[in-house]
Amino acid sequence: QVELAESGGGLVQAGGSLRLSCVASGRTFSSYAMGWFRQAPGKEREFVAKIRRTGGGTTYADSVKGRFTISRDNAKNTVYLQMNSLKPEDTAIYSCATQTIALAWDSWGQGTQVTVSS
Repeated sequence: QVELAESGGGLVQAGGSLRLSCVASGRTFSSYAMGWFRQAPGKEREFVAKIRRTGGGTTYADSVKGRFTISRDNAKNTVYLQMNSLKPEDTAIYSCATQTIALAWDSWGQGTQVTVSS
């Protein structure tokens, strides 16, 4: 099992930026694709972004495409989510997760709160 710890959330005005970090410990970080998800109050958890094991391929939800960038540093066991041009509807708890070869999301962090004021 991989342990994940997110940080970098906070309160920001609309149009602002935040960078989230997710540090992994345990098994080899570079063995996993990594993803970011978010859950707003009263809503289902939704996919935000994914990055392949080597960082060579990324996928984004349409709602964040062009504003958010996912990246990883395998030497630091860390995946990042750079969030620009934030909107109030981006307010949520953001969590990172590992994806197995079987494409299952199997380890989750506790999450970090992002609040965007209008």
